[in-house]
Amino acid sequence: MRRVDLGEVDYEVAGKDMKTWVEERIAGEAEDRLFLLSHPPVITYGPRTSLDDLPAETAAIPTVAVDRGGFATYHGPGQLVGYLVIDLKQRGPVDIVRWVENGLIDALGSLGFPLIRRDTPKGASSLVGVWTEDRRKLCSIGMRIRRGVTSHGFSINLDPDMNVFHTFTTCGLHDVTMVSLAELAAELDVPVPTDAVLRDAVAGALGAS
Repeated sequence: MRRVDLGEVDYEVAGKDMKTWVEERIAGEAEDRLFLLSHPPVITYGPRTSLDDLPAETAAIPTVAVDRGGFATYHGPGQLVGYLVIDLKQRGPVDIVRWVENGLIDALGSLGFPLIRRDTPKGASSLVGVWTEDRRKLCSIGMRIRRGVTSHGFSINLDPDMNVFHTFTTCGLHDVTMVSLAELAAELDVPVPTDAVLRDAVAGALGAS
């Protein structure tokens, strides 16, 4: 898989680009790719999101409906976003999400952050993502599969404005506490990774170079 590093990209621009990336992969014109980037402040939400979960207009944060799994989530400066455009071949949707969860856990574990994945009880809101052992959520995952090729991906809270997460219901979970690597680093007395170090760890764990 090829790693593609980008800077800050407007969310709607990235969305249009992603459609091109998917078409290139479907047509065999490009290999599997991991795009690493960030976005200006925006809240995105999937089709199953209740409008009551979105922030009030007074929050002054743009909201964008997206064609991926998952519910409402925040993207902004201080967060690393990864978009995976991969031909699934023999892997199914559950397998690819589990692979992403485990890859992120390995990457962040190598930087000194012990994290876990959680199984979702039957009938409960999805617990897909990466969590601390005391059940705070660090990474969100939401993907789409079209003609056997994935798009969208994951976000990791490095050191974003965490106050934004108090303005809406994150991931459809009304009692979730979001956390950042900066906050965890202070608790664990380990260094806060730089964006470059985090990118390298994630790419390495997911096999992208």
